[in-house]
Amino acid sequence: MTTATTRANRTPPTRTGTATSPGRSSPTAALPSLPSLTGLRWMAALLVFGLHVNNFGYFGGGAGRIVFWGFGAGATGVSFFFVLSGFVLTWSARQHDRAFAFWRRRIARIYPVHLVTLAVALLMTLTLTHQGNPTPRQTLANALLLHSWWHPWWQTLNPVSWSLACEAFFYASFPLLILLLRKLGARGSTVLGGVSVAAVLVLAWADAHHWLTQSLYSFPAARLPEFVLGAVTARLVLVDRWRGPGLEASLALAIIGYFLVPQVTPGYSATVCTLAGFTLLIPAAAAADLHGLPSLWRHRRLVRLGELSFAFYMIHLLVLRAGTNLLGTKPHFGVLAGVAVTGIAFSLSLGLSWVLYEAVERPARRLLLRRRAGGGSGRQLESVPSSREAPASGATEPAGRTRD
Repeated sequence: MTTATTRANRTPPTRTGTATSPGRSSPTAALPSLPSLTGLRWMAALLVFGLHVNNFGYFGGGAGRIVFWGFGAGATGVSFFFVLSGFVLTWSARQHDRAFAFWRRRIARIYPVHLVTLAVALLMTLTLTHQGNPTPRQTLANALLLHSWWHPWWQTLNPVSWSLACEAFFYASFPLLILLLRKLGARGSTVLGGVSVAAVLVLAWADAHHWLTQSLYSFPAARLPEFVLGAVTARLVLVDRWRGPGLEASLALAIIGYFLVPQVTPGYSATVCTLAGFTLLIPAAAAADLHGLPSLWRHRRLVRLGELSFAFYMIHLLVLRAGTNLLGTKPHFGVLAGVAVTGIAFSLSLGLSWVLYEAVERPARRLLLRRRAGGGSGRQLESVPSSREAPASGATEPAGRTRD
């Protein structure tokens, strides 16, 4: 089996076809494209969609048990988004970037879709049954991406936006994190990664044994170690010190961890099962792109779906919740009816995600990041460029990401 380590000394191609180190030779040098990460992001979003189909009880009997077997652990897709977010931001970090410039780009990246889906969720609470009625404080906390810090509020309005509150905390921390990683070097970064793994283990144990009154699953500070792990692995790839397994072995570990999730206490503890697989899979996919190794995940259709994954993640649960007015709660359909209803919900979610991406996400980002008169350098956004886009525009990032 080919691994990343067997190609560690091989120089990856740049976008122009010349040989270079994975690291930047200058602050303005564009890094190679990593389309496999965009394709993988779609798979994580699909896991979250499958989880919610299971939770809404579209399938009954044996079909329901099969859906639960396949997607009952789908919440781990959000953990994948968190690790991926750390990797992507570190990979694309600018050498002399200012914190406020970075935060401005992050706001432009997530806020337009967040505000539109928040408005849709508010409209649903006013016009549809089976919807909660948030208080003004809950609405304000959701709009400001603070709601995940107080567990009773984390599922208000558009429930999936809890992961965006975690991402907002990661973004606030990132300028300090990237400075630390650059000072630590490869060995120090590896130690930081080990500390992050230990933190997840300790937090999972504390959460499972109810040591804390606050549930850690949606608590932003508790999810920070996953983000840091992604940043550490990206830093090691950048300085050509990553020595992890290849794409096939990493994917196998991620799948094994995914199906171990039902064996642990529900909630934060599931992070322990998939952490190793996800942390290895993301740099392995990046290495496959850098060295031209085979990767299913860079297929152009998967990359395109990955570009839509953030919008899909943000809208799909609202589609499912709206459907309860027609279908009722947990209808437990037979196989054919369940497949039909799931197909309709998926198609509506995907269609609306395309509208959000083309009519909100892309134009709003261009508008908010438009160069000020007499300033701006036009350098690439904080993203991993996909095969469909030039380095200046880049592919989208995860949110919560299931990061999406």
